[in-house]
Amino acid sequence: MKKWRCGVCGYVHEGDEPPDTCPVCGADKTLFDEVVEAPPAGDRASEKERPEETPPPDPRGVELGPAPTTPLGRLLHVLYEQMLKHHAHPISVHFPNGVLPIAFIFLMLAVLLESRALETAAYCNLVFVVLALPLVLFSGYVEWQKRYMGLRSRQFMVKIGCAAAVFVLSLIVVIWWTVNPTVLQVPSSGRPMFMLANLLALGAAVVAGLIGGKLVFKD
Repeated sequence: MKKWRCGVCGYVHEGDEPPDTCPVCGADKTLFDEVVEAPPAGDRASEKERPEETPPPDPRGVELGPAPTTPLGRLLHVLYEQMLKHHAHPISVHFPNGVLPIAFIFLMLAVLLESRALETAAYCNLVFVVLALPLVLFSGYVEWQKRYMGLRSRQFMVKIGCAAAVFVLSLIVVIWWTVNPTVLQVPSSGRPMFMLANLLALGAAVVAGLIGGKLVFKD
């Protein structure tokens, strides 16, 4: 059976033809290349007619081409190269994605137990999320543009939209909480909307993480 590799995310499909769209990243079938495997070693009859083997993707990262001539261009070239080589986006995204659920748990416990200490803990964690997200968004944009060719498939658009929603909602929550520190107290009429904003931010982070995990593990 033939094998086809997605030229965007590296997903390998087995079949007579490539899929209409990549199930991982949504790339069109025209972006698939057939993987031609070499015959078993020692098969001399086959070696004479051996086709050129399709090279596997470069595991070290993405080739960015020659560096620009301007100082700013060279600086950005080096920055992008190091971010892709050392996987800046998958690393940085773990911080807010790990802290945001903890912040929501603290938030729920603060309401249930009427604990000011847990309110403070939730607030500090949300501030950390807001401070960490600009790096996550920037590294994600670089990853999308350079590694995935800026593909505008449904998967990427949903992932980008969810990431933006997490940042906007988290920023709104922090500003709201800073302006109105008593928003979680019982007399506050804005508490339901405040809790809903936190829940939506957490849900958007989960969806973005699921899509990102699928891109990494190709399943």
